[in-house]
Amino acid sequence: MDPEKIMDGLSRELNSALKAMAKTKKLDEKEAYSRIVKNLCESQGVFLSLASEMMPYDFEDDSYDFEDYSDEDDIPF
Repeated sequence: MDPEKIMDGLSRELNSALKAMAKTKKLDEKEAYSRIVKNLCESQGVFLSLASEMMPYDFEDDSYDFEDYSDEDDIPF
């Protein structure tokens, strides 16, 4: 799946849950939405942590030559 689509989807759901939580007056509904918001935020955190682990290289550093990499090389994950 496309990482950008994943982040966009999580962000849209988070925004929707926050708006719904702001509109509701009942305490139990607010609690339910707060749990949804918490879970969505944790999901974004896990995704961002994984993305940062997968991209440890400084792309401004020209010492790594991407042209030397082929699709047949082993990927370390």
